[in-house]
Amino acid sequence: MAFNSKNFSVMAYANGFTLWNYQTPDTLETVTASGYFNDISAFVRKGDMILTVANNGAAVAPAVLSVTDMAAGSVTVADIIPRNVSQEDNVA
Repeated sequence: MAFNSKNFSVMAYANGFTLWNYQTPDTLETVTASGYFNDISAFVRKGDMILTVANNGAAVAPAVLSVTDMAAGSVTVADIIPRNVSQEDNVA
């Protein structure tokens, strides 16, 4: 699927930093892929964080993403919490 702006909102803003919230049926791999957040390049800044709840098959996959780069309308994000557990460990 593609980014859905209806599921993207501001949680907090201070001193040029924004904490965003985003929920999607897309997988975490899709969400962290290059270009997924390009539609919001006018709103996010390098260093912003996006609390994300993505799809992980049988469960949801929460993630804390950071906007790591902005270049010519291209948004790059990275998961700042290492994912060293299996999908079975994430199922509650």
